[in-house]
Amino acid sequence: MSSSSVITPEDVLESLMNDGTIDAIRLKIINQLKANEELKNTTITMVEQSKVLNTPGAEKQTKRELFDALRQELETPVLEKASKSVWELILDNNGLGREISETVERVFCRLSGQEPPLFPYPETQLDRENEIQRGKGKEKEIENGKEEEKGKENENANGKDDSNSTSKKRSFNEMNVEGGEIEVASRSGDPPAITDDSCKLPPPSQKA
Repeated sequence: MSSSSVITPEDVLESLMNDGTIDAIRLKIINQLKANEELKNTTITMVEQSKVLNTPGAEKQTKRELFDALRQELETPVLEKASKSVWELILDNNGLGREISETVERVFCRLSGQEPPLFPYPETQLDRENEIQRGKGKEKEIENGKEEEKGKENENANGKDDSNSTSKKRSFNEMNVEGGEIEVASRSGDPPAITDDSCKLPPPSQKA
């Protein structure tokens, strides 16, 4: 569709119906109504207090007769309660209502060639909570990174200590070996051999 043409609500609705979005939204609404404990409890109370079930001789009626009588008595008030709950879902800016608005806006922008969002949503409590959670997640990642770096530094330090300790042990062992060789030589009683020619005595001088 050309971006210069005027996009009507009917155009948006037709697109939503054709791509299955309307059916998906309807299914979400039905599921949320089924999960609405308040609506469920209200309906049960209305049935229990109905004239149909509290009329003498109701126990003699068949299930079909009771069902038809209950529908005639309670269909309108129950549907009114359900309709109110549906509108609460549709107008909820923190839940399904926001999803519906963003979906409609996205389709309108696609048809008109504009870039969303046309009307940015004000920050809600849910947005603030999500932002706080994202901030906590980033802080935790930073802390984990610092702990990993600290662990690597400790490993490097421990490795240096072990290397120095090994070097010291090796030097000490070498000293013990050398000391043992000296001690063995002294106990043998043999004088050390002198091989340096500079230590030889000069020959006696000859007199005339």
